[in-house]
Amino acid sequence: MANTPNNEEYGGGQIQVLEGLEAVRKRPGMYIGSTGPRGLHHLVYEVVDNSIDEALAGYCTHIEVDILPGNIIKVSDDGRGIPVGIQPKLGIPAVTVVFTVLHAGGKFGGGGYKVSGGLHGVGASVVNALSEWLEVEVCDGKHRYYQRFERGKAVDDLKIVGDTDKTGTNVAFKADSEIFETTDYEFDVLETRLREQAFLNAGIRITLTDQRQSEPVRESMQYEGGIKSFVEHIHKRRSLEVLHDEVIYFGVEKEDCTAEVALQYNDSYNENILSFANNIHTPEGGTHEDGFKRSLTRVFNDYARKNNILKEKDKNLSGEDVREGLTAIISVKLTDAQFEGQTKSKLGNTEMRGVVDSMVYDKLSTFFEENPAVARTILDKALTASRAREAAKKAREATRRKSALDGMSLPGKLSDCSEKNPESTELFIVEGDSAGGSAKEGRDSKIQAILPLWGKMLNVERARIDKVYGNDKLMPVVTALGCGIGDEFDLTKLRYGKVVIMADADVDGSHIRTLLLTFFFRYMRPLIEGGHVYIAQPPLYKVSRGKKIRYAFDEDQRDEYVRELYPDRTDATNVPIQRYKGLGEMNPQQLWETTMDPSNRTMLKVEMEDAMAADEIFTILMGDKVQPRREFIETNAKYVVNLDI
Repeated sequence: MANTPNNEEYGGGQIQVLEGLEAVRKRPGMYIGSTGPRGLHHLVYEVVDNSIDEALAGYCTHIEVDILPGNIIKVSDDGRGIPVGIQPKLGIPAVTVVFTVLHAGGKFGGGGYKVSGGLHGVGASVVNALSEWLEVEVCDGKHRYYQRFERGKAVDDLKIVGDTDKTGTNVAFKADSEIFETTDYEFDVLETRLREQAFLNAGIRITLTDQRQSEPVRESMQYEGGIKSFVEHIHKRRSLEVLHDEVIYFGVEKEDCTAEVALQYNDSYNENILSFANNIHTPEGGTHEDGFKRSLTRVFNDYARKNNILKEKDKNLSGEDVREGLTAIISVKLTDAQFEGQTKSKLGNTEMRGVVDSMVYDKLSTFFEENPAVARTILDKALTASRAREAAKKAREATRRKSALDGMSLPGKLSDCSEKNPESTELFIVEGDSAGGSAKEGRDSKIQAILPLWGKMLNVERARIDKVYGNDKLMPVVTALGCGIGDEFDLTKLRYGKVVIMADADVDGSHIRTLLLTFFFRYMRPLIEGGHVYIAQPPLYKVSRGKKIRYAFDEDQRDEYVRELYPDRTDATNVPIQRYKGLGEMNPQQLWETTMDPSNRTMLKVEMEDAMAADEIFTILMGDKVQPRREFIETNAKYVVNLDI
């Protein structure tokens, strides 16, 4: 379609200038990632990060975070207190500048902080801009100062409200409901992040208190062991059996940076590496994580060659081999941290690759020499992983040869669509042949493909990748998607833009969904991270009166339709209601109208905002340890609202 010029005037008057913090309120996602729950909790992290910076500078020992009634957040610390003197350039108190001017703070050199986290000087002002109101109180050892802001603007001047011999900063704010989709904070989400900070800053005490209930819930976190305690905590939470008793730890301190690593191996098949830079989690890794992985592989191979564990004819161990069953924390702190993107998901400082690489190689090599029994135990696991990887490679090649000989590369039961553009296509993975038949007849064959599955599939949480190849339940999924698995996964080869899991609304259907999600999470994680995985939501009830038909997805909606179609009835008794136990009970037209029609259906998009929490839940629920699974179910049973038994 040709672009047709419009006749509207375009001149200087059309260039919009957003003053002060208006830009933040106009485009909040640019600064905090989203206006959903993740962005809401990010506000708390930004204020806490400022207190953490005081701890890194050696002036803060205790940070208190309170969730007050009305979802008001209060963060208090015993640091030096934000400066209250006049900022020379702007002529207003420094604390006012910090909360009203973007890119203002003590994090740009000049001796304020040697290292810092947060959003590099935009954190406090962004929180202020996105709050209905914010109040700050500063104690400088002589006076208490107070100032209030509303939607980013000061409503009064900074003033002295009392005398004190204490120092520190108190910030209270209420997130703006005009900006955020929800202003309801989750205690567990905040606890996870604050506990993380307590691990990363050995010795600092962080207290989180939820005062929204009649009985306050309080959690105090302090770990003298730092990231060593972090590794121990992860293994304890997941009830994983460790291969060696002590967590391996080493660190190095240079003039402008520090680096530390803690690691321990367990009996699982999964790696869990968490990296941080200036206390900020870097989920996409970066130079510090690259240096660690490269050096770890080199240490294993050099030690194995030197001690004749790997013979001359043997291939080197791969990175995947030496990281199987590894839990590791990498934490670096540096003066001028360079992150990729405003939300800091990846560290870019090239010098940190060399710092971490040389530290890990020197210190882990020494550890192996001094602890040969531990080294051999870990190496044996890596060698077993290597053999499994070779078996997987042979199975993969055999699968490819078989496909080539069969003259076909797609599963026999796949009913493909005619459209080839993945931006438009959808693959429905359907439980059972009966439902698969209905879906095939009812679909839009241009854009919708159907792959029926039957029976329970392999639980990959308890198996290595070599067991996946040749599995008659999982391989059809792998082949249909076309993008490989594990280290061969290539998202650009994905054949369908939406991958929809469509299973019955019962316990068996839930099990199948969980098994598939576990498989996607462990071997096709970019599929979830890229927003390609969905869960179909078939209706649970059909309410009808004559030719009028309504489909309900829960009991409340069912009762609403009963009142609509039968206004003379007080309840659902003796009303013709069909309860769908399985997809196979719907004819093709019904399945299309309720579950597959893009203009009418409801689907849940599978998202993964916290990979660490997701990893933990999959380990607990799908692993082979019964006790943690039982404890998880007992703890969370009260939140279940619709369990079909």
